[in-house]
Amino acid sequence: MPTPPVTTQVSVAPTRTSIYIGSVSLTMPTFQREGAMYQSTYVCKVFPYFFYNEKGTLAIEVPDEALARLAAGETITFTGRAETTEGKPRRIEGRAVPASPTEGKIKVRVFVTEKLELIFNTTYRFPTAG
Repeated sequence: MPTPPVTTQVSVAPTRTSIYIGSVSLTMPTFQREGAMYQSTYVCKVFPYFFYNEKGTLAIEVPDEALARLAAGETITFTGRAETTEGKPRRIEGRAVPASPTEGKIKVRVFVTEKLELIFNTTYRFPTAG
């Protein structure tokens, strides 16, 4: 199995999803790897319901073996958690589909409540050395 590319960082493109009479945008700076977790902050803006905007931290678990499978061209699933600055937890589930060893598509489900989930489709990219 090929070894994964530089894995200490990964960038996820800003994304947006539709909701009833509006949209939700999600932006995250580059994720940093600590152990088997990629960690970052996030900003979520809800239009036109600005009073639902939130920000916080998030962590996604991607063990070394999953990174190796991703680099080999295999689709992987992952789980994670987020927490708003007010301390509200968010469960995260997702799937990454590689287009190459350094980039691909990602689908992320954010469980806002037990009955409400938001689905975001975007891309990821590992920085290349050099």
